[in-house]
Amino acid sequence: MIKKILIANRGEIAVRVIRACAEMDIRAVAIYSEADRFSLHVKKADEAYCIGSEELAGYLNPHRIVNLAVETGCDAIHPGYGFLSENPEIARVCAQRGIRFIGPSAEVIHLMGDKIEARKAMIAAGVPVTPGSEGNVEDLHEALREALRIGYPVMLKATSGGGGRGIRRCNDEHDLRQQYDRVISEASKAFGRAEVFLEKFVENPRHIEVQILADSHGQVAHLFERDCSVQRRNQKLIEIAPSPQLTSEQRTQVGELALRAARAVGYVNAGTIEFLLTQSGEFYFMEMNTRVQVEHTVTEEITGIDIVKEQIRIAEGQPLSFSQEEVAPRGFAIQFRINVEDPKNDFLPSFGRLTRYYAPGGPGVRTDTAIYTGYEIPPFYDSMCAKVIVWGRTWPEAVARGRRALNDMGIGGVRTTVPFYQEILKHPDFLAGRFDTGFLTSHPELVNFSRKRGREETVLAIAAAIASHVGL
Repeated sequence: MIKKILIANRGEIAVRVIRACAEMDIRAVAIYSEADRFSLHVKKADEAYCIGSEELAGYLNPHRIVNLAVETGCDAIHPGYGFLSENPEIARVCAQRGIRFIGPSAEVIHLMGDKIEARKAMIAAGVPVTPGSEGNVEDLHEALREALRIGYPVMLKATSGGGGRGIRRCNDEHDLRQQYDRVISEASKAFGRAEVFLEKFVENPRHIEVQILADSHGQVAHLFERDCSVQRRNQKLIEIAPSPQLTSEQRTQVGELALRAARAVGYVNAGTIEFLLTQSGEFYFMEMNTRVQVEHTVTEEITGIDIVKEQIRIAEGQPLSFSQEEVAPRGFAIQFRINVEDPKNDFLPSFGRLTRYYAPGGPGVRTDTAIYTGYEIPPFYDSMCAKVIVWGRTWPEAVARGRRALNDMGIGGVRTTVPFYQEILKHPDFLAGRFDTGFLTSHPELVNFSRKRGREETVLAIAAAIASHVGL
């Protein structure tokens, strides 16, 4: 049995893992940079160790982290999401040093992290993939030839990309010529690899992903789907489980495709299979995330299964604590990613000290965060500061509860995306459960409203400053 876990992460997900450890009587070890010295995950852990003054380097050094785990007597490492969570090197080093990695094997992480190899594996397993190039394109000339064969518009993608980075839509040859070097540069800087490939652009699909859990005894189960279609610049904003847009037949189909994909690669632990659902009703495999997802919370709310605790049990060699037949979705859950960005000023970052923080509560409301009043949100990491999750028996109840929870939430000292979500929740298409990845593009009034309000607030602020200056 695992007695002590080092959490190779920070912030909200580190706090989430610490809470799971507390319920399982496992000691939790936190790591932190100097910028995170006063972070909540440092305060809540049983032990905490500084990994250096550089904001990112320590979190991205697998050898240093595994060495620390060994030195502090840890049995296992939980990578959370982001940072090293999909880096096969940390899983490989853990295996070499006798530390359990709470995730799949290094080989599976490498396979599914390479989008070309993942596509090949899915094709072999009979899982449909988006039409595209057979492999990486060698240069711009090959990209142009492949784009003509596939047919514009196309998506130019980094082979090792993720999180909405390293991806560009190209409507024609001119776009492809312009974007090629940019994607190569972004892929090199963000992922350390310059390989890119092409896929057919699917017009306004729905982004559907399936949570799976698999143990080392051959059992694989899915926990139904999440709808992540509401996005801005390929970044997920609102996640929903189950999708209010799927029929029962589609729900069964995508669940079976996810199980087939997981079994095909011998997957063990928690993972997510992501699909595009076309307007004509076809599912296309997009990628697999070999870690816990930011949005795992909504799946927990509709199934009652603690995904992080299941991850730990699987790493201990235990079988799944449930069977597929025992899992059924109950009601609807919605997660809002609360980012420190100003939606009334083109979503500019708004890092700084929190003068006030009040978490929403009441029936069916959950808040996962690592912030507190007086905490200074550092500018070196992701802008997400909290996740607000609501549950309702029906879709209308879940939406109404989301409105109430966001109205209850209080964050002072920084700007957040809360007002933006409040506007989305009023939109009739969202209320009717009609949205796809082009939702914000096709409803510019949401963004325009924010900009209009932003200009009005700027004028009022200038007027107040003038009034104060002249003593009015």
